Order: sequence, then structure tokens, then C-alpha cells
Amino acid sequence: MKELVILEKIYGDRSGFEKLDRKLKSLIGDLEVTWKIGITQKQWVKIRIEGEDEEISANLIREEFGEVPYKLSNVKEGQRYKGRFIDLGKVGYGVYVDIGVFSPTPKDALMPLYYLKREFEEKPVRQMIREFGWIDYLPVEIQIEKVEFGTREVEAYFTDRQLKKMKSWISDGYDKLFIVGTVSEKVEDALIKTGHSRDVKKLEELGLMETLLILKRGTQAPGIIKEIGPYIKSAVIGAIKFE
Repeated sequence: MKELVILEKIYGDRSGFEKLDRKLKSLIGDLEVTWKIGITQKQWVKIRIEGEDEEISANLIREEFGEVPYKLSNVKEGQRYKGRFIDLGKVGYGVYVDIGVFSPTPKDALMPLYYLKREFEEKPVRQMIREFGWIDYLPVEIQIEKVEFGTREVEAYFTDRQLKKMKSWISDGYDKLFIVGTVSEKVEDALIKTGHSRDVKKLEELGLMETLLILKRGTQAPGIIKEIGPYIKSAVIGAIKFE
């Protein structure tokens, strides 16, 4: 038997279980294995694989979804990691990103305020969170700057690629919605039911249960949130709004 903790989370309406099962069927369904999907603490997805082809299946899953570092000792300075915002707005000295460190104790990476101010102007962190539409669970890619094993502190910055994306999102003039806690198919369904699919310039899957909607010019985020909200009640929505 093999067990993997992959770089996806399932939470909210838990529709991610069915979607991930479909993805695994198409990825390893023809191999001699059975699998079971569960979640660990902090909602990371755990996949248990059993059978003759478990080794090859595990490798295919790792390649497709990536795997959390699990131990702090596996986290290396200068390396890139995919994670999710966590506990946003709870502290004023930066923002935390959960990259899937469980051992010896759960540990999140801190993006310090001085770094955020350097990249996004002099403003309080809670104002950044509000203006940039940041919400818990939003997937981000970070680079580890410093690991202090004694104090078990991890400091990180956005990767260049992520930073470029973030800056483009907040400057291109298109209102945007970040929707977490349901699969993109349910978001699409809500848009169709409310007649708002025509107001969306682009829908992008950021993760299994995280979707970005880029709205067409002249379409405002608050109006769309009000309309689609009732159809995706378990979801949390963050918005970037332009006046």
C-alpha cells in the first residue's frame, strides 16, 4: 500500500471528492490498483493506493498533482513550493502560506510585511488582502528564502511568475472573482442559471476547488457575487474591483 498527500485541498461543499475521483479514473483507471481519497489535517488530500501497479500509479499521481513536502527538513531554501493562503488577516506582520508541512509540527511559511510593502506599495497588510481579493485557500507559488530549524520559522516570497500574475490581476482594469470551496463546474452552472456567463471574459481553474473569473469590461464584481452567491452557498468569494 502507498499513501500520498498531494498538492490539492478538499473543503467547502466537498464536490472535489467526485472531481478528483474522475481525474484519477482517467489517470490510473486502467492499472491494477484501487484507491481511496481522504483528507489530512488542514484539508490536504491524501490518496491511498493498493495493488499490483501501486508504484507506477503513485508516480503518475505525483507527476500530475505534485506532493507536499510533509517534513520541515524537506523544505529547502531557494526552492519553489505550491501552497494556499491560510489565516489571512489574522496578523498584521505578513501573510501565511500553507505548503503542507506536518512534521515535527504543522508549520506555515510567512511572507513578511516588509516584502509585501516592497512589492505592493506602503499599505497595511489587511488593506492589501481586501484590495487584492486574497482569500484563504487561494493557491500561490512561493520561493523559500529562509528556514530556521531551531525556531521552526519559514520565510518566503512569491516566485517571479506568481508575482507577475498578481501584479497583472490588480492592474489590468478587469474586475475579478476568486471563488474557493466548490469545483469550477458548479461555478459555471451558477453563471448559466443566472444568465451571467456572457459577462465572463475568462474562467481559469487555479486548483481542484479554486476558480478565477475575469469579468468583461463594464461588468462589476459585486453585482455578479450577489447573483451567483445563492447557487454556490458553501463557496467563499474574493474580488478585485476597479472603479
